[in-house]
Amino acid sequence: MKAIVLREIGSLDHFRLEDVPDPDAGPGEVVVRLRAAALNHRDLWISRNKYPGVRLPAILGSDGAGQVAALGEGVEGLRVGQDVVINPSLDWGPDERAQGERFRILGMPDQGTFAELIAVPAANVLPKPVGMNFEEAAALPLAGLTAYRAVVTKARIQPGEVVLVTGIGAGTATLALQLARALGARVFVTSGDDSKLQRARALGAEGGVNYKDPDWPKTLRDLAGPPDAVIDSAGGESFARAVDLLRPGGRLVTFGATTGPVPSFDLFKLFWKQLQLLGTTMGTSAEFAALLELVEDRGIRPVVDRTFPMAEVVSALRRMEEAGQFGKIVLKID
Repeated sequence: MKAIVLREIGSLDHFRLEDVPDPDAGPGEVVVRLRAAALNHRDLWISRNKYPGVRLPAILGSDGAGQVAALGEGVEGLRVGQDVVINPSLDWGPDERAQGERFRILGMPDQGTFAELIAVPAANVLPKPVGMNFEEAAALPLAGLTAYRAVVTKARIQPGEVVLVTGIGAGTATLALQLARALGARVFVTSGDDSKLQRARALGAEGGVNYKDPDWPKTLRDLAGPPDAVIDSAGGESFARAVDLLRPGGRLVTFGATTGPVPSFDLFKLFWKQLQLLGTTMGTSAEFAALLELVEDRGIRPVVDRTFPMAEVVSALRRMEEAGQFGKIVLKID
């Protein structure tokens, strides 16, 4: 089969399209013939040696959708030729509150989805949501699972609540907006790009503010009042501002720090306002199944920014590195 292999770190130019052996379906496994795979910042960080435990050579890619090509011994409930999507959360463990020691994300050290074929545990292969094409389905797993756990499990968003989603345009933030809206929340967003604020409104955001404006918290407060919850993936300065903005009893859920470390913030506000500070990463198999049920029931379709042929993975990663995308960047696998 063809696969994108990373054998060196430090440059995006080290990705190579190579011929590698086809995987076999072991006991309890499924081989999926991939039709699309989506990029994540994880792939970029691994290539730049900014991710822990990098092991090379590696086939990256955590998100994928395709068709069942082969079933391993003991696999039931799936059939060859079935359209499926892959849950990239491997070996979560027995405690739904936090992942166990064996937890890992698909795509290094396990073979990832930047390939024509992949063997994965059958428990991680579920039917593709009705109404989605392969590119949309591939855009859903990692970002969607992360957003679902942040919005539903951790923040416990309720109808009518005011929710702030920071860094709109990124795949997870965009899905967080869509999920929160589907739950009946009033959603507001931040971005450093006014055109992304406009696109967020088209997805149901009631308003947005440009975080490059030093007075953006005041502007947001005038628009929406103090939010009940903030879904943050940016870290940095916006994290401290979110502590200031939240209403008493509010929730701040964080799953990233794309803009860097959090500067000092007023701890008094955290405890005096009775705020809840909640960290989250990925999610459980039950949450992934619930995500698929919710997006199918509400007709949610992930936003695909651009689709590239698999051989143009370097161009796709450069687009991600430039932070110009709105939604997910997807590789089409023929």
